[in-house]
Amino acid sequence: MTHLVPLAKEVDDDKVTPGVLGFIVFAVMALAVWGLMKSMNRHMGKVDFKEPEDSSAKAEAKASSDAGPQRG
Repeated sequence: MTHLVPLAKEVDDDKVTPGVLGFIVFAVMALAVWGLMKSMNRHMGKVDFKEPEDSSAKAEAKASSDAGPQRG
């Protein structure tokens, strides 16, 4: 990191630029986001959004509908 200090002295004191280090940090962050998006896409592809048919839940629903309205 100390070898970057002499490069900073060549720049005008009134001008602020991100420089090479800023570009490297931005590029690393962009690659990290790209990797995370690719991983998320792969994991979301494995998700099954359909609920499995549950015969006991259907039987309970049918039994409650056959009993008719309950009065308190």
